[in-house]
Amino acid sequence: MSEKKMIDVYIFGKKYTVPSSLTIMDSMEYAGYQLTKGCGCRSGFCGACSTIYRVKGDKELKIALACQTKVEDGMYFTQLPFFPGEKPLYNINEFEPAMDTMAKFYPEIYKCIGCNSCTNGCPQDLNVMQYIAHAQRGEFEKCAHESFDCVSCGICASRCPAGITHYNAALLARRLTGKYIVPETEHLKNKVQEIAAGEHDQSIEEIMGKNIEELKELYNTRDITK
Repeated sequence: MSEKKMIDVYIFGKKYTVPSSLTIMDSMEYAGYQLTKGCGCRSGFCGACSTIYRVKGDKELKIALACQTKVEDGMYFTQLPFFPGEKPLYNINEFEPAMDTMAKFYPEIYKCIGCNSCTNGCPQDLNVMQYIAHAQRGEFEKCAHESFDCVSCGICASRCPAGITHYNAALLARRLTGKYIVPETEHLKNKVQEIAAGEHDQSIEEIMGKNIEELKELYNTRDITK
């Protein structure tokens, strides 16, 4: 049996008929929506297009990135480009990494029940529950490495019954690791000083004057420092 070419989806409650080959994001544009927010990179790396959806006949409410997820017949969806996760204010210069640092700013991580919903929902396939376990034990460098590819889309937090804002806790771990734990990168420090001194102003102006294709070529043929 051949795949159905056109299917019915419901965007913000309104029915549209779209090609079955489209992603959720593509189907919204096909239906006439002009996406100016909640679209970002369109490649799964910025985390801006979080979407809640449910397929007719399935009681489970799912959350995914609209740019990565293909539409299904009878799919109901609405965008959630921002999840209101807990984010306390702090000045990283006023404290150092210690066992009680996470407890001070993100005490909810100790309420984790080990359901693994955060990991199962992560569009980057990160082991979210594991990096939260590192954070609980004050293992900030391990947490930083485990969460390095996090794009802060908020899907993990939206699925957590304990109310943990995993991505913000991981961000604190990465900041602590970069500032206090790992050795300072000397060549990066020198490069920043050179930029501040204006030594690269001409190069920056040249880059700013290039078109998209020229920038792509420059990026693809760049020298990578190891």
